[in-house]
Amino acid sequence: MTASSDTPPVSKPTRIAPIVTPDAKFFWDAADREQFVGQKCGDCGRFTFPPRPMCPFCHSLKRQEVPLSGRGTVHAWTVPRHPQPFGFKEAPIVAVIQLEEGIRMVSNVVGIAPEDMVMDLPVEVTFEPTMNNHKVPVFKPRAR
Repeated sequence: MTASSDTPPVSKPTRIAPIVTPDAKFFWDAADREQFVGQKCGDCGRFTFPPRPMCPFCHSLKRQEVPLSGRGTVHAWTVPRHPQPFGFKEAPIVAVIQLEEGIRMVSNVVGIAPEDMVMDLPVEVTFEPTMNNHKVPVFKPRAR
């Protein structure tokens, strides 16, 4: 047998790559390295998401890129079924994640069936590949 007949074919990612803006480039570059980072104000110390050039609370231009814990809870979720979400084999779980740092972000929850989702489900970040060799942060259930 040849090596190619012994190994299963590798499927290419179907998830669309992120749209990278100048303000969020640091976030997506870190995600490609499977690092979960965020932004914090250098003056008032509050976390913000999505990344932006100015603090929405004190209007400071001093922005800090900081590592995030990657832990949070599900605040709300939905499963979009129509039209069929592009780039997904099955309808994804789209959730608002309340991070330990106090900010919320929209992402996907993986590794759980939609019927098993519950409010305040503890989750942790993981990364999934996208087209064009990028990665995006998604969340999976963690032990309570």
